Amino acid sequence: MFEATVAPAQGAFEFEPAREPAAYAALVHEIGEDGAGEVRAVFWSETSARLQLFRTLSLAQQHARIAREAHSLKSAAGTFGYVRLAGLALRLEKTAASLGDAEFHELLAQMDAAYGAARAQEPQG
Repeated sequence: MFEATVAPAQGAFEFEPAREPAAYAALVHEIGEDGAGEVRAVFWSETSARLQLFRTLSLAQQHARIAREAHSLKSAAGTFGYVRLAGLALRLEKTAASLGDAEFHELLAQMDAAYGAARAQEPQG
């Protein structure tokens, strides 16, 4: 598997594709269609739970945990080619210790939107 490591400039995420189809194709090539589908289903479940978890954590008291969770989300999203979500998670990972509450909640809203966009771009069937 591979990981997204590029950090686009702030504001660039609106123009990034929500999903890079070649990433999933590479995963299918590596582990097969069934395996990739199963791993992706786990990703969706864990990502939904992680996005909810962020809202229960205190930014002031748990910024290190928020950064670790964001790192995990960035890696998983990058594996599947969810470029926008991976980039936003990277931003959260790198700035968790310095964000204000308003910025944190705005970033979470952007991550929710990126998650929804990635889901919407999934092939049907």
